[in-house]
Amino acid sequence: MDIEKLHSILTALGEQVPPASRIFLIGGSALTLLGSPRPSLDIDFVGDDVHPNELHRTIMGKAKEMKLQVDIVPLERFIPLPDGNDQRSIRIGQFGNLEVYVVDPYSIALSKLDRGLFTDFDDIIFLIKNDYIILEELLQITKNAISKAGKFDLHPDILEHLQELKSRM
Repeated sequence: MDIEKLHSILTALGEQVPPASRIFLIGGSALTLLGSPRPSLDIDFVGDDVHPNELHRTIMGKAKEMKLQVDIVPLERFIPLPDGNDQRSIRIGQFGNLEVYVVDPYSIALSKLDRGLFTDFDDIIFLIKNDYIILEELLQITKNAISKAGKFDLHPDILEHLQELKSRM
């Protein structure tokens, strides 16, 4: 979906949620809102997928009615969130009752580096080239994450993914 379609969906969701609702997007839809030319196929947002709160259940229900692919991502269970991540979220705007943010770009980059798909490298390069992240800072964040790998299910080849990213730059 392109940015216009995404705005339309967020507006529709914003009509269904209580006032002062907030959502933090991650993944392709987040990057679309930041200007990535690659269209997104779904909407991913941060939350507890096992025990979603009322807002997240409402969003999932509305998404099902709209026949949209929407997923709750428990980001803090997948990667060690970088220090300062909560201060780096980017406010996108208000869509009815829904205030929309993009998660910390370094957290997005780390999760994509961990997964290491072809499109993930393109997404990280987009974040770097558009000054949302700095490669050297991502390298440090990755090193810090590896030191905490025992608590997370980080990909065993994350350092190879990092080398692949560097070679594409």
